[in-house]
Amino acid sequence: MTKLGLHREKELKADRHIRYSLQNEAADVHAMGISMDYGSYEFDVLMKDWMIEKVRLNMGGMHNVENAVVAIAIAHSLGIGNEKIKKAVDDFKGVKRRFEYIIKNEKQIFIDDYAHHPEELRALISGAKSLFPELKCTVIFQPHLFTRTRDFADGFAESLDMADDVVLLPIYPARELPIEGVTSKLIFDKMKNNNKHLMSKDELLDKMNEKNKGLFISAGAGDIDAMVLPIRNILQKTN
Repeated sequence: MTKLGLHREKELKADRHIRYSLQNEAADVHAMGISMDYGSYEFDVLMKDWMIEKVRLNMGGMHNVENAVVAIAIAHSLGIGNEKIKKAVDDFKGVKRRFEYIIKNEKQIFIDDYAHHPEELRALISGAKSLFPELKCTVIFQPHLFTRTRDFADGFAESLDMADDVVLLPIYPARELPIEGVTSKLIFDKMKNNNKHLMSKDELLDKMNEKNKGLFISAGAGDIDAMVLPIRNILQKTN
């Protein structure tokens, strides 16, 4: 498989290859008729001489729809029937910490994701907001590495500005030593969103006690995953 738009197609050595795209009809396989239904997508997948209708993907992000298009095309090429393909996609719960639904009900959506780069964060927030446009979006972000925070502070600020409310936790250093002047405040000061907060983990949990409705996203590649269960428990109590 090769994504349509890449310029190295001639370098492929395989006798047969298929170009894919999310919705570009010039590709050999693409999705069409994409609709959203409270955190899920329904769509058709079209190839030249074949089509599978009403595929349901129960995870967020248009990039995941594109990934599903590739997987479906491969499954079809291997001779797997349409109904088995549709059931497999419908049953797929995703990869842990990749647009993972922790809570999903009419009042509260809580998504956890490993996003730790500005473009990943942008895709995460835009995907979640498109699925739940009626809910206020609160993003809890833990920057990962001092160097990454320093190098991509502008991008992080721009992506986080897409949320309605943002909580920035201290940087997770991983293998790095501190860098003078590089803290989460570097991102904070570049943000245009006025609903932004610099908080410790304990302060975050106190803030979550005030929440009872909305779209909540925790993101980062550090130890923020240890906060998922406490946040979930607080949200479930306030619901």
